[in-house]
Amino acid sequence: MNIKVATTTVLFTFFGLTAQAFALNEQDLELLKTTNVCPRCDLSGADLSRANLSGANLRDANLKGANLSQANLKNADLTSANLETAVLTSVNLSGASLTGANLKSASMENANLTSTGFIGANLEAANITGAKVLYTNFRGANFRLTTMPTGLVTSDKFYEWSLQRPTQKECSKFTADKVPGTTCYGE
Repeated sequence: MNIKVATTTVLFTFFGLTAQAFALNEQDLELLKTTNVCPRCDLSGADLSRANLSGANLRDANLKGANLSQANLKNADLTSANLETAVLTSVNLSGASLTGANLKSASMENANLTSTGFIGANLEAANITGAKVLYTNFRGANFRLTTMPTGLVTSDKFYEWSLQRPTQKECSKFTADKVPGTTCYGE
């Protein structure tokens, strides 16, 4: 009986410490507000709605579950930032760098993504309905189950799936020169 009590106490203590380890760091939040520079900060769950973070350095920052709706992040550096489940509704991300960022299940409805770099970013299950995507760079991004600006949801297949089919066929019917090796989709 004592072993069960001891095990339960250890587990509750462990989970309690884990929850604290991933909580918002108030010192990091104050640093961001005063200097606009906070790389590798823990801002998970922070309410930064309507904040002016133009040009902010948030490289590798943890913004998981943060509320950044209507914030100004123009030209901000969010390289490799964790924005999983973050709310970025109507945010201005024009000119921002989100290279390698994790935006899994993030909401970016009606966001301004003009000239934003999402190179290698994870946009799995993200919502970018109504977003402005003029000159936006999505090279190498993961669009699995992503709701696109038009409202259409992408396939549940990985991004590379359509380019690297496991069973490519020899097909020439779509080329004028009858060049062998063209992949025929849907056959």
